[in-house]
Amino acid sequence: MILKPSARNCAAGSLSSLTPTGRDVLSKHWPESLLQELLSEWSAWGSENQKPPDGDWRCWLFLGGRGAGKTRAGAEWVSELTRFRRAGRIALIGQTMHDVREVMIEGHSGLRSLPYERPSYEVSRRRLVWSNGAQAWCFSAEDPDALRGPQFDAAWCDELCFWAYPERTLQTLEHGLRLGVQPRMMVTTTPKPIPALKRLIAAPDTVVTRASTFDNERNLSPAFIAALREGLTGTLRHRREVLGEFVEDMDGVMWTRSDVEAARGRIDGPFDRIVVAVDPPASAGRHADACGIVAAAARGSGRAREALVLADASVQGVAPQVWALRVAELARSVGAHAIVAEGNNGGEMVRAVLKAAAPEFHVRLVRASDGKRARAEPIAAFYAQGRVKHAAVFPALEDEMCAFGAEDFSRSPDRLDALVWALTDLLAGGAADPQVRVL
Repeated sequence: MILKPSARNCAAGSLSSLTPTGRDVLSKHWPESLLQELLSEWSAWGSENQKPPDGDWRCWLFLGGRGAGKTRAGAEWVSELTRFRRAGRIALIGQTMHDVREVMIEGHSGLRSLPYERPSYEVSRRRLVWSNGAQAWCFSAEDPDALRGPQFDAAWCDELCFWAYPERTLQTLEHGLRLGVQPRMMVTTTPKPIPALKRLIAAPDTVVTRASTFDNERNLSPAFIAALREGLTGTLRHRREVLGEFVEDMDGVMWTRSDVEAARGRIDGPFDRIVVAVDPPASAGRHADACGIVAAAARGSGRAREALVLADASVQGVAPQVWALRVAELARSVGAHAIVAEGNNGGEMVRAVLKAAAPEFHVRLVRASDGKRARAEPIAAFYAQGRVKHAAVFPALEDEMCAFGAEDFSRSPDRLDALVWALTDLLAGGAADPQVRVL
């Protein structure tokens, strides 16, 4: 018995919402052949957010919680492309090569677990081959350069937000998506506020669908669902990893995006003190930390004293003489009264190189006795009190502010350090601050 399209669509609408118990009851009343046909019909089981969206899109971005059915959706999309000859050269990209094979290909919801033809997997070539000639090659986001050279008409990228090099990998892949009339890619991921994901969301040819873990509840353990409902509810982790929401604020951070947005504005002068603060790197070169360079000004007294961040001129990978000239240029342009520089890396060398570049400015060398977070906490409090404003949008500095303190924040907060030194001088008494020792 073959189910007609109209009957199939009707069945799909009801089957997709059935519980396992309901399916068992159904199996007692429907012919076995009909049930097998439906079991292999994705339109009968998949939810609407797991199916390709309509329209002229280049990237389908599927944001979902853990267990929301992202892998099944990706595998079904690739399978449909190959079965109906809509794509013949496909890239499969995962966090590691192990993830590509064990999740995207051999996993419970992977390509070789679908109720269709099982493509053969050639281990030596890291390639899947279907009987009609369609092929899919496997790549790890740990090696973006492996995508140089090959070309594709489709790509499935899984768990983008957990890749080692998301931006580099995506950019290299996009150059290789050049076959066919309309090359497309699908990205399935649990969302995190990384630049690569934000760029995709903002692209005009991206279509975003979302699913929470609870949307796929019928296919998950009741005990697992019960634990989710009791455990993380209301936290940022719950919103991202369960509800699949794109939330830019990360757990543990000292500044949120709303804090930074609230700091937009002007403070009218005249200012009684203007400083340029410097967080010098310990070395130079392409892989060295950035030299944080931030200018700020302040006016008023006591609890009414307020500060305006004027500029972020931070620079990365240059020699001390170069960043010192940049500091001097900024100090002259804003009419600074002093240059405040951290002396932990370089000590008197820092003072000497700055005096050579800007001899007309007083250079105040400081060293902290406490850690970065302890120094930043009173500055975050000034923001919360509305006593700090930003004269412009400073994307790199503000990204660093909103990531500092998060569990996976591992780089040196060079721009933020310079900001903290500037505002400590202007609002926290500078040399009077017990956390700061003047050299």
